[in-house]
Amino acid sequence: MTEAAQHNLYAALRAAFPSDLDSVAVEVLDGPGEGLRYSWQDLDKAAAKLANLLDSLDLPAGARIAVQVEKSVECLMLYLAVLRAGYVYLPLNTAYTAKELEYFIGDAEPSVLVCTPCNHGWASKLAFKAGVDWVFTLGGDRDGSLLQRAAHCADEHETVPREADDLAVIIYTSGTTGRSKGAMLSHGNMLSNARMLKDYWAWTPGDVLIHALPVFHVHGLFVAIHGALLNASPMLWLNRFDAAKVVEAMPRATVFMGVPTLYTRMLALPALTRQQASHMRLFVSGSAPLLMDTFRSWKERTGHTILERYGMSETVMLTSNPCGPDARHGGLAERRGGTVGFPLPGVSLRVVDGEGGLLPAGAVGDIQVSGPNVFQGYWRMPEKTAQEFTVDGFFRTGDVGQVDADGYVTIVGRSKDLIISGGYNVYPAEIEQILNELQGMAESAVIGIPHPDFGEVGVALLVPREGASLSPSEVLAHLKSLLANYKVPKRCYVVDELPRNTMGKVQKNLLREQFKSTFA
Repeated sequence: MTEAAQHNLYAALRAAFPSDLDSVAVEVLDGPGEGLRYSWQDLDKAAAKLANLLDSLDLPAGARIAVQVEKSVECLMLYLAVLRAGYVYLPLNTAYTAKELEYFIGDAEPSVLVCTPCNHGWASKLAFKAGVDWVFTLGGDRDGSLLQRAAHCADEHETVPREADDLAVIIYTSGTTGRSKGAMLSHGNMLSNARMLKDYWAWTPGDVLIHALPVFHVHGLFVAIHGALLNASPMLWLNRFDAAKVVEAMPRATVFMGVPTLYTRMLALPALTRQQASHMRLFVSGSAPLLMDTFRSWKERTGHTILERYGMSETVMLTSNPCGPDARHGGLAERRGGTVGFPLPGVSLRVVDGEGGLLPAGAVGDIQVSGPNVFQGYWRMPEKTAQEFTVDGFFRTGDVGQVDADGYVTIVGRSKDLIISGGYNVYPAEIEQILNELQGMAESAVIGIPHPDFGEVGVALLVPREGASLSPSEVLAHLKSLLANYKVPKRCYVVDELPRNTMGKVQKNLLREQFKSTFA
């Protein structure tokens, strides 16, 4: 393998495969392929066939390959093939509608679209109308035109050389405020992050990953898969999250990565015990805030302390609670609930005020970051990209937080969620933390809505635990005893649930729209 090819992310992952290529790389635990086992040789040869298929299409340099399919091992193979062939992978959430897909295709202008067989009728019409040259299908039962075509291709392929700065993936942000933006991640961005996490999370020989996350998002596609492949760790693969199957698989595994919702669902199962989780080494949570109740309950039930971390589509992972003693921070190894740990090695993180001035420990402000993992910019949005970077090269994350005296980072919220009431800054996360500790409270959300006198005020949405009842007036009285008056929401409403996206994040934009006329 040439030195230039080593910059290709696939080459680095392939170089880490075990010497015994016939050993199991992925075992499927659910769906039509339940019980199937894929060897490392299978992954390599299938990626070669798919890469050769892409090469046969005579695609332009830097061609985007848009993929909107259900999770499957074959989808993983396609991702590896796109990297191997030197093209740009564009994963799309399976929940996106035809209108949303039309936007992404129009913006990214992919040369190839891969969709599910059941969506081929409308998706192909939309794609061809937008100028997409090729449309293939890929189903969850190893079916579809993509695999049929690739079956006739050779199973050897020389990895295409790529520089570290060459574009590898475009990941579209959720687009909850305005136009969704395509974050451009290079081979170097993702490889640097994967290698750093391998060391920081102490991936070791013998680790086995339970993979139960979607593969259209940073958490499941990059953090989990890159970690396993770079460590030559087998994956126990779930196409859809099933709490019972995950718990059942724990004695055979050592690592699990999930969003907070997955942990709460597993906590509801009597089968989750210390004995059942005794073989596990590491539980990682991210993509949404982890409630302290979940953090404490998991430790009590399993004996394991969840490691919470912080990342973005634009940066992959930025911070992490320690897996072991962190020499940079006096050897601290404590995983502190409510925090996202320390900036990862190689990542510079600072908290600044509205003028860009550096804030002292404990002060709340805007989080800015830099490092080899930070993306190259937004696809075809040079002005937006320029706005999001400081003169000295730090990326403005849009998150608000603080760093304590020990170096632990706490995310207070998104800057767009900040409530400015009567000229005072109100951070919803501070109020939500108090609300979530109340007896009978499952979870809460605080949003800012227009008010004729104060400009903006807070409204609290409360989700009670099953069988519990909450009194809005009593909740407000409790808050008034603990918080300055300007921080206390003006209204409380009890709701059945909070709207979430596919990664478990509360969609506060929908709540703001729903309650915006409260004080009109």
